[in-house]
Amino acid sequence: MPEVAVVNSEGVEVSKITLADAVFGIEPSMPLVYSAVVAHLSNVRAGSAATLTRANVRGGGRKPFRQKGTGRARQGSIRAPHMPGGGVVWGPHPKDYNLDMPKKMRRQAIRSALSSKLADGQVKIVDEIKLEAISTKKLVAMMEALGMQGKTVLILAEHSDIIYRSARNVPWLMVRVAPGISTYELLNAANVLMVKDAVAKMEEVHAK
Repeated sequence: MPEVAVVNSEGVEVSKITLADAVFGIEPSMPLVYSAVVAHLSNVRAGSAATLTRANVRGGGRKPFRQKGTGRARQGSIRAPHMPGGGVVWGPHPKDYNLDMPKKMRRQAIRSALSSKLADGQVKIVDEIKLEAISTKKLVAMMEALGMQGKTVLILAEHSDIIYRSARNVPWLMVRVAPGISTYELLNAANVLMVKDAVAKMEEVHAK
């Protein structure tokens, strides 16, 4: 079982924690990780792009000019696709891009991502993250003291409105509550910072 140092909010080691092999020490399954990332990116697509066909464009009920004698090609509607302001042919329409993935596969992908991050030295455990009041400045200073450089995902054991609101204006910091995090969010971050109590929650769900 991998043993990792637990640091305080100032980055000083205070203890050690033994992580479960079933969650943090498995051989990563890259095909499952790939499938989970594709599913996540598909599920966040809005699918709301829409264009108007000639049946939806307003107007065009009257024949624009007589059939014969004008020297022009015959036309039936000014809203035909080849006319300015006409309908669109083969344009996008609202579509559901959601992809379903079995729970066991999703969890195995998350275990793979956590194991890969730990093996690369990109997982850090902190005993607690606590703020008395909303302060982006103090939270950023805390992250810097912990050596968090680049995109960071902070995994809490329970929701904290103070921490969430302090972090919402920090573009490189994302806050999640265990076990609610996706494979994509883990892989997209350069650092994974977990509160000690959140580790227990992750293992409780994903060690099965």
